[in-house]
Amino acid sequence: MPVLLPTSRLRRQPQGADARNQMPPGHAVVIAGGGPTGLMLAAELALAKVDVAILERRASQDLVGTRAGGLHARSIEILDQRGVADRFLREGQIVQLAGFAWTRLDISDLPTRHAYGLALRQSRIERILADWVEELKVPIYRNVELTGFAQDETGIDVTLSSGETLRADYLVGCDGGRSLVRKAAGIDFAGTSPTLSNLMAEVEMREVPAWGLRHDGLGFHGLSKTESGRVLVVVTEATLARTGEPSLRDLSDALVAVYGTDFGLHNPAWISRFTDAARQAATYRNGRVLLAGDAAHIHHSVGGQGLNLGVQDAVNLGWKLAQVVHRISPDSLLDSYHAERHPVGARVLKNTMAQIALLRRGDDGLKAAREVIADLLGMDEPRKRFGAMMSGLDIRYDLGEGHALLGRRMPDLDLIVEGQKLRLFSLLQEARGVLVNFGKRGGVAATPWVDRINVVDAGYDGAWELPVIGQVAAPDAVLVRPDGHVAWVGNENQHGLEDALTRWFGPPAAA
Repeated sequence: MPVLLPTSRLRRQPQGADARNQMPPGHAVVIAGGGPTGLMLAAELALAKVDVAILERRASQDLVGTRAGGLHARSIEILDQRGVADRFLREGQIVQLAGFAWTRLDISDLPTRHAYGLALRQSRIERILADWVEELKVPIYRNVELTGFAQDETGIDVTLSSGETLRADYLVGCDGGRSLVRKAAGIDFAGTSPTLSNLMAEVEMREVPAWGLRHDGLGFHGLSKTESGRVLVVVTEATLARTGEPSLRDLSDALVAVYGTDFGLHNPAWISRFTDAARQAATYRNGRVLLAGDAAHIHHSVGGQGLNLGVQDAVNLGWKLAQVVHRISPDSLLDSYHAERHPVGARVLKNTMAQIALLRRGDDGLKAAREVIADLLGMDEPRKRFGAMMSGLDIRYDLGEGHALLGRRMPDLDLIVEGQKLRLFSLLQEARGVLVNFGKRGGVAATPWVDRINVVDAGYDGAWELPVIGQVAAPDAVLVRPDGHVAWVGNENQHGLEDALTRWFGPPAAA
């Protein structure tokens, strides 16, 4: 199958049947995989003016199957930081999406402008991201896969299934749980093997099915009606023996084992198989090779965290990689990507394993345990704590001791700047850092870094409140990284500011 070449930011590719399209010899960054993680990373790099390209094995962005079903609050915040959240909100349904082991967690009283989740299928999420990436002129090379690479001191040569080779400064594997990039880089994927296998499908049924959720000795199952009128099936298989691409017969057998009938199952739109295997890359970086999304971590889909985790990986990595590519920051800045995101991924694996342990069987003991957990999560403090965890609002990167804001996501405050009302998130739309001074005008300066960050004098008279933590003392100034996390909190004496600026935005420019 021929490689479908895009319109590149560097030149317009010739069109038509007789076109002799040639892939450019290289890009600063090559991303393997054009799913949500790869697309989000490409957008972040493009905003930072990095020459980036995506390799995607699919001929189009079309996606068969339901896969992920929504965006959690922190992911919506991240998209809002880039000024594109409305694109997703227009097409999805605002719901209380967060939950733990089937116990719904209402986060509507958490301190965020987006105190909810968004029900939106991955196929639509990908399409919206792909449209945005296209606007940013990022080339996507389709019908092509990475087959290998070799890195040296100055770059990396990426070999493609088409027989061509691309030269890049860095390669990022966003190519899923079976990541060839991860395997070729020799990165261990340690974790636990499957204890259960689920089938998920969208089908038609000649008989009226047994709607709703069910627990039994095999596991958990559910039948629900989709918008199209088809039946969405989730069923636990009786054995782990069947692997690979599932068939209609596999689904029929699984339904009969649970319900005694397959309800006249026919005409499947798609069928997929997934397990509770929980694995994480030992390192997210090997020299010029980095991993993000499912290439770096896999886990069961309970809680709907996977897509969100990958998007947030991309936003943590993108600005750092851009600064290294532009030689603003040293290569060692990339080590902070693993240091910050690996613990976040490990926590998601831990909570999904805990949820599956509670949901795995329908026996009386586990039923009692689920009821106890549900009672606990009905109390305000546990509900808020778990709601913030499942929605990603409580993430804190370890940036040392200090103010409660340090390392946490910056709240989207309603600021007054130059006499005008301005949301703080609007200051992050260019994917640049911002130093916000709430004290005397001009009281905080960062002149040697003004080519890399924005400095804003702002007023704000409201309360400062963080999820789980509650109200915190109002700072005189904050340094916010492009990913929306607070890198420095201080006052007009600016103690520690130069160190923070140098750490995250490179050494000061020469006078």
